[in-house]
Amino acid sequence: MSRTPATVVTGFLGAGKTTLLRHLLAHADGARLALVINEFGDVGVDKGIVEGCGIESCTPEGVIELANGCICCTVADDFLPAMKTLLDRPDPFDHIVIETSGLALPKPLVQAFRWPEVRARATVSGVVAVIDSPAVAAGRFARDPVNQPHGAPAHDFPLEEVFEDQLRVADMAILNKADLVDAATLARVRSRVEASLPPGAKAVSAARGALPLEVLLGIGAAAEDAIVARPSLHDGAQSHDHDDFESFTVAFAALSDAAALEARVRAAVAEAGVLRIKGFAEVSGRPHRLVIQAAGPRVESYFDRPWGPAEERLGRLVVVGLKGLSRARIERVLRG
Repeated sequence: MSRTPATVVTGFLGAGKTTLLRHLLAHADGARLALVINEFGDVGVDKGIVEGCGIESCTPEGVIELANGCICCTVADDFLPAMKTLLDRPDPFDHIVIETSGLALPKPLVQAFRWPEVRARATVSGVVAVIDSPAVAAGRFARDPVNQPHGAPAHDFPLEEVFEDQLRVADMAILNKADLVDAATLARVRSRVEASLPPGAKAVSAARGALPLEVLLGIGAAAEDAIVARPSLHDGAQSHDHDDFESFTVAFAALSDAAALEARVRAAVAEAGVLRIKGFAEVSGRPHRLVIQAAGPRVESYFDRPWGPAEERLGRLVVVGLKGLSRARIERVLRG
């Protein structure tokens, strides 16, 4: 029996993984793709964005959400049942794409494909690490404490550890947002990334994750066979519980001004320890849902789809950051 290929899409918070998924779906060219989407927070923002894209190849039965935790810590409880659900379908998918949380370590996930119940039915075609090129250029993942976000402990470097482990098991690194840096800066980012990739892994540049389907899904690496030989910083650890990070959700009613919310998000993401803000909002008088995305100093907002007739139009923003966030202050900033 042939095995279903799977591609693991990893990358730090805000690197552009969900945008890459939307590009894949829009250019599937008839291929039946299944998605497993993992969220660190308790609100499924990424799944909502993918399902709101209006792409015909994105069907409810082909999208599974694993929220409120990192997939690397819940392989047995969450990931394996999700894979069984997809693999047991009478009309099998051509390819399974797994988007990990931005804080997940991909190695335990790839190792799960060596388990007997998965190994005979699926294989990891490749691990793709999506890289935020401007963030790397700005030193966001540097070991130098001066370059750490406000609030990072001087004795610890959790951002670098996650970033490094995502690169160390990758078959391909996508230098995303390449259009936002100049050629010399992109060359420095490429050098930094390639220094952490396994032998033979490639780095390619892209804007908004726009790469051909065959490049992203056609690696054919059977990565589960090589994963043991790819050391990571967390090898031998008894657990990986993300003690350095936390997440919470801010809810609010309809807004009268989308620009005002974007300004508040810009102020909140500058608060000490905040790494990522994303979510949805209702703007009075507008039938479409407003999507808000923020990572570092960059904030993006756009209207994606009409609200459903029975859908609760409650705005929700997920905040992810370093442990010790001033939740009360951030909530005040976001609510204005």
